Amino acid sequence: MKLLRYGAPGAERPGILDKNGSIRDISSIVPDLAGQYLTPEWLQKIASADATSLPIVEGEPRLGSCVAQPGKFLCIGLNYSDHAAESGMAVPAEPVLFMKAGSSICGPNDNVVIPRGSLKTDWEVELGVVIGAKAKYVSEADALNYVAGYCVINDVSERAFQLEGTGQWVKGKSADTFGPTGPWLVTRDEVPDPQALSMWLEVDGHRYQNGTTSTMVFGVAHLVSYLSRFMSLQPGDIISTGTPPGVGLGQKPPVYLRAGNVIRLGVQGLGEQQQTVVADE
Repeated sequence: MKLLRYGAPGAERPGILDKNGSIRDISSIVPDLAGQYLTPEWLQKIASADATSLPIVEGEPRLGSCVAQPGKFLCIGLNYSDHAAESGMAVPAEPVLFMKAGSSICGPNDNVVIPRGSLKTDWEVELGVVIGAKAKYVSEADALNYVAGYCVINDVSERAFQLEGTGQWVKGKSADTFGPTGPWLVTRDEVPDPQALSMWLEVDGHRYQNGTTSTMVFGVAHLVSYLSRFMSLQPGDIISTGTPPGVGLGQKPPVYLRAGNVIRLGVQGLGEQQQTVVADE
C-alpha cells in the first residue's frame, strides 16, 4: 500500500493511493497515520478495505508528511562511505546517531525555508524507515518485522550551524521545513529489499546525487536492531538512514541552496519530492 496524508497544514487527512493513482480517503478506517494506527493490526484493516468503495479525493491536494507527529525522528550520519569521504570524515565503526526536531517535518512538496543567518543550507536524499511495532533489544534477523514501511526524506542541513559551532549536529538539522517526508508511506510488503533501492537528487535540473541503498555502511536491519539497544522504538517513529555522495558540502567548491532553487529528489518505488527554496522573512 501507498499511504499518505493530504490537506492544509495541521488539517491533513489520511489517504491511500489506489491502483489508478487516485487518492482515496481512509478517515473512516483510521483517524490519522500516526503511532498506534501504523501497527500491523491497523495496516491490515486498511488493506482489507475495498478501495473502490472509499471516497475519491478530487483535484491535486497538498500532501503533508506521510507520518503524523512521530515520537522520534532519528537520523544516521555518515552511513555511506563515499559521503563520509566527501565530508572529510572517517567511516564510523558504529552508526552515528543524531535527531532532528519533530517541528522540522513538513510535506514532500512544501517550500524549504532558509533560516535567518544561514549561508550553507544543504540537501540530502535519504531512505526513511517508519516503525510499526514496539522494538526493544530486537535481533538483526527479526528487525525488519518491526518496520511498517518506507518513505523519501530530504534531510535538509545547515552546515555552519551543524559543524562550525559547539554542541551536537541537531542545531543544523532542525530548522522548520528541514524534514520533508513522503509523498507516501510504502508498506513493507512492497519493498522486499530495502538495500536495493536507487536514489537521486537534483537542484535546478542538475543531478548532484545518484546513489543506491546497497552501499550503506549499516543496512536497515542493522540500524533497527542497533537503535533498539539504546531506546525502545515505537510505532510511528522515523529513522532517516543517511545519504549517498553528492551533497553541496562535497562539491568543489561547495554549493549551497539559495532562494529560488528547486530541489527534486526520489527513491525507487517510494515516489518523488519537489521543493522550492525560499528565504525566511
